[in-house]
Amino acid sequence: MQQILLFLIKNKTGLVFIVLMTVALGLTFNAHTYHNSKFISSANFITGNVLGTSESVSQYFDLKTQNEILSEENKTLRNILYNSKSVQDSLPNDLEFIEDSLYRVQKSTVISNNYDKIDNFLLIEGGLKDSIKQDLGVISSKGVVGIIQDVSQNFSRVISILNTNTSINAKLKKTFHFGTLTWDGKDPNVMKLVDVPRSAPVKKGDTISTGGRSLVFPENIPIGIIDEFELDENVGYYSISVRLFNDMTNLKHIYVIENTKQDEAFELLNQEQP
Repeated sequence: MQQILLFLIKNKTGLVFIVLMTVALGLTFNAHTYHNSKFISSANFITGNVLGTSESVSQYFDLKTQNEILSEENKTLRNILYNSKSVQDSLPNDLEFIEDSLYRVQKSTVISNNYDKIDNFLLIEGGLKDSIKQDLGVISSKGVVGIIQDVSQNFSRVISILNTNTSINAKLKKTFHFGTLTWDGKDPNVMKLVDVPRSAPVKKGDTISTGGRSLVFPENIPIGIIDEFELDENVGYYSISVRLFNDMTNLKHIYVIENTKQDEAFELLNQEQP
């Protein structure tokens, strides 16, 4: 208490000035509408900026949660899309996936991704404990990524479309002419569509999508657009350069697609002929 009194006595001049200035400002603001409004406006401006900054910071740290929510919603919508007979099919009331649908979709995250080699692979979250197995398709929101090659209990190894050993059934979306999509080991943004017959009306800028003639990917998943093409007159087929929709050098959130009838079909195909 004695120290407080000594402090007040020592600084009495400054303290008296502060008190008198505060009283004077208070009287001024109360007596003059202009000053009062300016003070309130300034206070609101400062408060608004502080709250706005606080909200921006909160939204930034909430991005991970929001991404998870959007990823979950996309998974549900893709389940519906790949199992709908037409775009007019009505959506289920609860948007829950129906167990007897042909395709099942689950979300995952890329852990590592190679794209600078001739034969590239990805490592993704999810394995046997998540019902992920070999030969399932992997896509992103923009297109095809690859095919599951190996699985452990918690992780899966994906053979990328940027791999010279990969071949995917693809088609010209407008004309339904089919070919085989491969990679030549050069540009990670461009793949080759081969074996498209000369009768196909190939045009630069046309969309290439999955053909549906496989047990891995549903039909009409986007792949890319025609960048260049040439016709080999000797064999009568086009060689088409396809610029990918996917940025294969920047992948994070992906989806694993399971054809629920795949095992049955493989078993039938592998039966020995009598």
